[in-house]
Amino acid sequence: MPTKNVVANQSGGSTKVEAEYLQDTGERQTVDGPHIHKTQRSASRRAESLAARIEEGAAGLEAFAQGLSETEWGTPISTGDRRTVGVIVHHVATMYPIEVDIARTVASGKSVSDVTWEAVAQLNAKHAGDNAQVSKSAALELLQQNSRKAAAAVRAFTDQELDNAAPFSLSFGAPVTAQFVIEDHAMRHSWHHLAAIRKALGR
Repeated sequence: MPTKNVVANQSGGSTKVEAEYLQDTGERQTVDGPHIHKTQRSASRRAESLAARIEEGAAGLEAFAQGLSETEWGTPISTGDRRTVGVIVHHVATMYPIEVDIARTVASGKSVSDVTWEAVAQLNAKHAGDNAQVSKSAALELLQQNSRKAAAAVRAFTDQELDNAAPFSLSFGAPVTAQFVIEDHAMRHSWHHLAAIRKALGR
């Protein structure tokens, strides 16, 4: 399971799993001797709904951030979290590929045991240091790009994949479904941080 390496190699652009999680074109292949048969994956209404909510959350964060002044963009989130609003917006953008990769791992029935809250804290701290001066235009461009790719990847999930469950270390080893992972991470993340940004700015 590549999640640990994916987390360790997060960057401001994309991760090495980006091409992997976008490979699914909606077709499966079966081999019968020399013949290869392609069959269409059935579309999932639940996957479409999840993808639409990912896009909705990203659009809401983007719309709010577009109207921020330079001073607001550089405002720390709280006394306990000194990352700026701008860093947080960029953070949300960079996490989409990782969050989708974890969901795909769970969807395949494989457990995720090497993503811990300690590793997340280290990742966040490194990201904040590396992107302390991130511009609004760069952060919002990445937010658009990665949220669209995440939504496209989620649309490729089948109902069976959404229902598959496996132990997940961020959920204390509980066997959670791929749908739960999508909702609690790739979908919820933008809403969570938008609420924190609004609180920090009193808006």
